[in-house]
Amino acid sequence: MAPKKNAAQPAPSAAATTQMDTTTAGSVPAAQHKPSSTLAKNTPANWDKVLQNIYQHYMNETPQRTKLIDVFLAFIAVVGALQFLYCILAGNYPFNAFLSGFGATVGQFVLTISLRIQTAAANKSDFPEVSPERAFADYVVCSLILHFFCVNFIN
Repeated sequence: MAPKKNAAQPAPSAAATTQMDTTTAGSVPAAQHKPSSTLAKNTPANWDKVLQNIYQHYMNETPQRTKLIDVFLAFIAVVGALQFLYCILAGNYPFNAFLSGFGATVGQFVLTISLRIQTAAANKSDFPEVSPERAFADYVVCSLILHFFCVNFIN
């Protein structure tokens, strides 16, 4: 894209136009290039500090109930990945069984995310009428319905 022209500035000469055309798209002319000190600051030691800071904040600020839900979410994700990997490596002969099992893990993951959102202290203003007990009861009922359909789908 050509640079915008200012009415107070004269039109560039033919030599200047040729010089501007020879630069590649997205490159910065040498006069405008400023060395960035942020690139030098992003060393692996700084990333370690950032990740350690995130981990410490999570461990200090997250309630135990939410941590338990997060561990279950990680377990469900691993189970779903293992089912998908098994389907790729060994085949999917009883395809209904694969679809049912994978659908159950994905559905349970979605339901558990919903439970986590409803029971998080940061989201209390979004769900003022839903108590943690009611959210868990809804989760259990929906999980039973999900697994009922998955078992019936297998035959």
